[in-house]
Amino acid sequence: MPTGTFFRFVLPSLVAMALFIALPIGSVTVQSLFVQHEKVLVTVETCGPFNCTEETRVDAAATAALKEAEPLGRFAGLATYFNRNHLASDEVRAILADNDGPADIARRLYNLPFYKALAFTLAYTFVVTPAGMLLGFTIALAVNAIPKLLKGPVIFFSLLPLIVTPLIGSLVLYWMLNADGILGATLQRVFDDPDLSIAASPALTWLALMFYGTWSMAPFSFVVFYAGLQSVPSDTLESAMIDGASRLDRVRFVVLPHLAPLVTFVALVQIMDNFRVFEPIVGFAAEAHATSLSWAIFNDLRGQSDQLFGSAAATSVLTVLGVVVLLMPVLVRAWGEHRRKAA
Repeated sequence: MPTGTFFRFVLPSLVAMALFIALPIGSVTVQSLFVQHEKVLVTVETCGPFNCTEETRVDAAATAALKEAEPLGRFAGLATYFNRNHLASDEVRAILADNDGPADIARRLYNLPFYKALAFTLAYTFVVTPAGMLLGFTIALAVNAIPKLLKGPVIFFSLLPLIVTPLIGSLVLYWMLNADGILGATLQRVFDDPDLSIAASPALTWLALMFYGTWSMAPFSFVVFYAGLQSVPSDTLESAMIDGASRLDRVRFVVLPHLAPLVTFVALVQIMDNFRVFEPIVGFAAEAHATSLSWAIFNDLRGQSDQLFGSAAATSVLTVLGVVVLLMPVLVRAWGEHRRKAA
């Protein structure tokens, strides 16, 4: 293909990537280097018939003028990245200098806001991603094997988590698991503990969030894997059956190798989705026991007057870097497989 033709072919994609990917990431990165202006305070003296009192007030006009002069805020460089609400470099050095055991170090790091959010985000990603893929693949195998008459209803019910809005779905499950809900009351009877509640137990909160995540992520894996199963060569499967391969062996040695590119694709999408977990935490009101990086961004921006744009931007940049780090092993493996096939 001539160079000019190739350039004209990819130009729309390059423009779209620049406008909707590179430009937003660049603007967020720039914003992360600034912090909000401090409010200008003035002392006002009020005198009455008997005495005078001093009162400190916010000078609204001076504060507004400062924001107008420097709309991005006050330049802070990389200071936001290393403060206590993010990487907490000073606190981490102090923790490591104490030479405590691994358990104590982990506990003290977990008390820092960023590392608490990172811990749940990573745990959620590494549990929900394989669990959702495995559940989706299992459903795809089951639907592919049932009679055609039943496939329509089964597929419809399997796709319900995609139809329900994530926030609404998490709210419904939270109400069901609440002490007054059907599942929560059942658990209290089973374990004979009237005080058993997900709101009071960090472990139960994490389990409930990961259960919801697996339930909500499985349909996407199911759709992709079910479509891939339709392209598995029937003659290869028949040959394996003639050779005496069991159903498990056919899945392991025929189906999975054929679906390997789809597994890589689903893993990439699921990792990116799960790393930005947010709706379940809000739906379960779980911020006391579980916070994520996305929730930290939301928490910085939900103030009516003091919105911490620089802090939210720094967390956003760190989130993007975290996604890149998690995707690198999958991308490197996919690139290696592509080179081997090309050779």
